[in-house]
Amino acid sequence: MTGFKKKLLNDQFVFTVELTPPRGANTDRMIQKIEELKDLVDAVNFTDNPSAKMRMCSMAACKISLERGLEPVLQMTCRDRNRIAIQSDLLGAHALGIRNLLLMTGDHPFLGDHKEAKPVYDIDSSLLIRLVNNLNKGIDINRNRIDGKTSFFYGAVVNPNAEPIQPQLKRFEQKIRMGAKFFYTQMIFEVEKLERVVEYAEKFKVKIVAGIVIIKTKRMLKYLSSKVPGVTVPHWLTDKIEKLDDKDMQKFGFDFATSAIYKIMDRKLSHGIHIMAISGTEEVKKLLNFFKTGI
Repeated sequence: MTGFKKKLLNDQFVFTVELTPPRGANTDRMIQKIEELKDLVDAVNFTDNPSAKMRMCSMAACKISLERGLEPVLQMTCRDRNRIAIQSDLLGAHALGIRNLLLMTGDHPFLGDHKEAKPVYDIDSSLLIRLVNNLNKGIDINRNRIDGKTSFFYGAVVNPNAEPIQPQLKRFEQKIRMGAKFFYTQMIFEVEKLERVVEYAEKFKVKIVAGIVIIKTKRMLKYLSSKVPGVTVPHWLTDKIEKLDDKDMQKFGFDFATSAIYKIMDRKLSHGIHIMAISGTEEVKKLLNFFKTGI
């Protein structure tokens, strides 16, 4: 059993961080970040060509992280692979020692840097969850027996910011019924919206890890609002930062993230915190050190 799985199943609060693999073959900066973060977090999630922008594959990044003593979570999307390739990659990941998975549909290529790329979407995230559930039982997606079961600990995503929320909650429940063991949320700006999902989830034995981003600049917030699917930045927040300069903005972003985490922990709204990749590494280390020494 992985440390990440053990902590979540034992209701121990986890901290994870998201890293984006490099856009190229040079892994030096990624390895440096792994070394800096490995004593501060329970696991690191490596994104799978996020926002449909080409990066090194998540599997390679996970293997590098494993070799350096930081437990990885492999993100796997449906956008770029059919069901044959997905199963093949997952069996390969298992052979490399990777056990934690975060499963999602994936953003459409028109949002990315290869707009001419053809999307696959042979299956959606719910079927991907069932596929992994099958592999853990020793069968493929068509229920053909395979040589050796996998032992993946796998989860999915939920967006508390969705309006209306009901379709999102139905998808959430469907993913649970397919076998998802934990959920990562989209980045949270309003804790009250997370409460809606938590209240709905009470009837299921599922773990929720809340997504948090450290806002660094006004430009970053505008980018999140306009370019990242599923992210909803409330108007009151954009109005609040309008008159802040860069120095005040950095302090505000750190304090805002810290306050949100305190609220989430105090109200017992999640089983962990996930700091999103767009947050700067220095700010992430500062935040993690703050909670590691302050609680």
